[in-house]
Amino acid sequence: MNLTKKLALELKKNELVISSFLTNAPNKYKVYKIPKRTHGYRTIAQPTSELKKYQRTFIKLFDFPVHNSAMAYRKGKSIKDNAFVHSKNKYLLKTDLENFFNSITPELFWKCLQSCSETTPSFNLNEKKLVEKILFWCPSKIKGGKLVLSVGAPSSPEISNFCLYNFDKILFEICESQNIKYTRYADDLTFSTNTKDTLFTLIPIIRRLLKECFNDHIRLNHSKTVFSSKAHNRHITGVTIDNNGNLSLGRERKRYIKHLVNNYRFNKLDESDKNHLRGLLAFASHIEPIFILRLKEKYTNNIIDSLCGAGYEQ
Repeated sequence: MNLTKKLALELKKNELVISSFLTNAPNKYKVYKIPKRTHGYRTIAQPTSELKKYQRTFIKLFDFPVHNSAMAYRKGKSIKDNAFVHSKNKYLLKTDLENFFNSITPELFWKCLQSCSETTPSFNLNEKKLVEKILFWCPSKIKGGKLVLSVGAPSSPEISNFCLYNFDKILFEICESQNIKYTRYADDLTFSTNTKDTLFTLIPIIRRLLKECFNDHIRLNHSKTVFSSKAHNRHITGVTIDNNGNLSLGRERKRYIKHLVNNYRFNKLDESDKNHLRGLLAFASHIEPIFILRLKEKYTNNIIDSLCGAGYEQ
């Protein structure tokens, strides 16, 4: 059964309707910018609600392999799992990939599909054109313009994980041979070991591998490359690792949460701040549940329960 027929069955639409809708799909995005945590802006390209249905259906219809080193966008995995892999090691290297989603093009996707040794779906020439229209965004708004994965499409996380499958596999094997732990959380690469100075050899290896796999279309963001050890604070995707190898919120975040709870106690938070605090407490209960118990001892069960609700970890 061809791709259009499969989509028609799943979406309960006529094949001609599907073909017509996909004709201009790469331009069916709403674009806006949000400030990054440090500086600059991140461009979000949000597909129309109808195009999102097509993208979710496509991901449902086809399975793409994801390496176990990839920790983001996977059911049952979280930033806590990502940090835990490295929690018992002394030395840490963090770096990230530059302009990650927007660096992935149809050409790169097809190259990864062809080179992947795992069982992957195959598409004929006409189907490939449809796949590109479903998955990729055209930033230029010009017919025939360059297509890229968008930050905002529900299909982009899984496609990005797949496109790095071989990269993750090779890098994992290199690291394993040197007793180095490797994980990738979206564009964040993390490495750890208990052997001093080993991690300093990795950056040239990663750069060479990126060139081999992606011909430099995906690159390291060297401004985000950080080496650290137990002598310094170690943070992995928002989680602090203390010197005993335990996952923690970190002192600053704990102080901030206590400050907000105290303000809540005296009715000094507006509804937006209360929701922000609830999010922080949910995060705290996931990463360091004992901190919630300490808050209860300090501020009473009633106050913390009124913020956390019934569904948090204890």
